[in-house]
Amino acid sequence: MTPPVVPANTATATTASVVPTGTAIPTLPPTGTAADAPAAPTAVPTDTPTPLPPTPTAVPLQPVDEIQLSPVVTEGLSLPLYVTHAGDGRLFVVQQEGLISIIQEGALLAEPFLDIRDRVGKDANEQGLLSLAFHPRYTQNGYFFVNYTNTAANTVVARFQVNAANPNLADPASEQILLTIEQPYANHNGGLVKFGPDGYLYIGMGDGGSQGDPQNRAQKGNDLLGKILRIDVDVAGEAPYGIPASNPFVADDGVRNEIWAVGLRNPWRFSFDRETGDLFLADVGQSQWEEVNFRPAGTPGGENYGWNRMEGSHCYQRDTCDTTGLVLPIFEYDHSQGCSVTGGYVYRGQQFPALRGNYFVADYCTGYIWRLFPMADGRWQSDSVLESGRIISSFGEDANGELYVVDHNGGVYQIQSVDD
Repeated sequence: MTPPVVPANTATATTASVVPTGTAIPTLPPTGTAADAPAAPTAVPTDTPTPLPPTPTAVPLQPVDEIQLSPVVTEGLSLPLYVTHAGDGRLFVVQQEGLISIIQEGALLAEPFLDIRDRVGKDANEQGLLSLAFHPRYTQNGYFFVNYTNTAANTVVARFQVNAANPNLADPASEQILLTIEQPYANHNGGLVKFGPDGYLYIGMGDGGSQGDPQNRAQKGNDLLGKILRIDVDVAGEAPYGIPASNPFVADDGVRNEIWAVGLRNPWRFSFDRETGDLFLADVGQSQWEEVNFRPAGTPGGENYGWNRMEGSHCYQRDTCDTTGLVLPIFEYDHSQGCSVTGGYVYRGQQFPALRGNYFVADYCTGYIWRLFPMADGRWQSDSVLESGRIISSFGEDANGELYVVDHNGGVYQIQSVDD
């Protein structure tokens, strides 16, 4: 049965009934009824995953001045939103209407990896199947996680399993819902799920929508909207949903323990530098400013990124404002250059040495791509490296650290240097 919808400020970890198939690996434990569903998770230390020690931020050899996009697949995809990998040579493309497809050896496979169109709602532009994250031990347990809006327009974070007999096919009946969050409006759903270098699952949640965050949800500690959440999906028990004991607010009764960071409008895409563990967090702006934020590896969480007091590094709808305790962006641009930031990745691949250490970010509307480069004084240098003409819904990274751009109109392109 489907778990009850949980309001954003009272969400509890619940599970959905799993239909055994005999092919999924490993076999899921039996799921209880709604009456047996666990209460809100408590902060209990777990032995796994073990957080990695901080790694000094790497300084790239040089900033890149120009890039190019090479087509990988330009036909057969409908409204692609994300691309990622499962630790091998395949690319998995998330399509907004509820499909995940596989690109293998440069070709789009005819049969989708996962089809959950029967439970995905897409009545508005920012709804649908929004992202995918493979468990760090996917090759052992076959688990992966998705974020989607359901037919009631609410956010669902769920776990699925691969078919044991076919690595290119997932089992749609294996769904186990971790979290359902009520959405008050149709926009600003956030949508990204991503495993951090510490092995925990990070979840990006928008402020719930409308304009200007009218209920001030991004700043409310008892509300999951307008936040980055961090949960442990490897806890023992009925629900794969625990609170890491190192989460920043576990000792604060006024703040939901899942919360890792607050003050976000719509953190559509963020990434961790695979070499350093540094966090790059892009937050879509309201009417004037788009931004990218940065936190070095080892930061303990608890940051406030300022929304709705700030839009970028500017006071929002007021002449002055108190910025004490706020994290301000390392990069921003106004709406003369675009309308919606799409966060990217630091290039750590081997194919194009000239790109190493450069972080790439784009605008959804104009297709402009910038690169950010850290300077010795701690500031970041930014330059436009391509006017792509694409509707860039996401960046992606493969198992080798090569980077890709997703065109919402139906294409996946590899980022390449011009000189190499």
